[in-house]
Amino acid sequence: MPEILKITLLSIGSIVVIFALTKMMGNRQLSQMSMFDYIIGITIGSIAAEMATSLEDNFTQPLVAMVVYALFDICLSIVGSRFMKARRIIEGKPLVLLNNGELYKKNLKKAKIDVTEFLMQCRVNGYFDVSKIETAILEENGKISFLPKVSERPVKPADMQLNPEQDYMVANVILDGKIMERNLKHTGKDEKWLTQQIKGQGADYVEDVLLATCDRNNQVAVFLKTNKSYTKDIFV
Repeated sequence: MPEILKITLLSIGSIVVIFALTKMMGNRQLSQMSMFDYIIGITIGSIAAEMATSLEDNFTQPLVAMVVYALFDICLSIVGSRFMKARRIIEGKPLVLLNNGELYKKNLKKAKIDVTEFLMQCRVNGYFDVSKIETAILEENGKISFLPKVSERPVKPADMQLNPEQDYMVANVILDGKIMERNLKHTGKDEKWLTQQIKGQGADYVEDVLLATCDRNNQVAVFLKTNKSYTKDIFV
């Protein structure tokens, strides 16, 4: 068998195996991975790549290794879900980084996070002023959860005894200058109507629009393409 054909078949086989193992390990492997899940995923991918490029006749060894890694991760997941103490050992436990105006340097050091990175995570989560945060907790999966101070918490309709109308998902009708015909059809409108909507918001042509969305009330939001860039650096 020619080497190129063999590598092609092995690559397809490794992809199928990875797909099957990923389904066995669950969606958690794809989204909210723990550090151990992340390492297992990288290891399985590395073995799969070695399996695909192996020119030896014995490809069962990397295949067995992939299955063993996946089964071990599944077993740990089952044990962690049934026994809380085991879960603390396997996945770790939450770590308080900030509480009541006090930033814990030792916990930041333990989490391998410096102050600059912590501030970046605050901004990513919508907090540009750290003084508005009551508590910040590093979760087991490496993400940071933030609890705002009560005075900074957004007012909820329930606080004012209001019952607002339920929001719904919006449809992307233009992406990067191209009309999404299926999404536009879902709104019950046509391209002529959409063109009129974007012209009313400063776009002469569809190609001028980077993103346009339409809600269930046929309200269109348009974001134009621009060559401008924000160059002010105030975050270091």
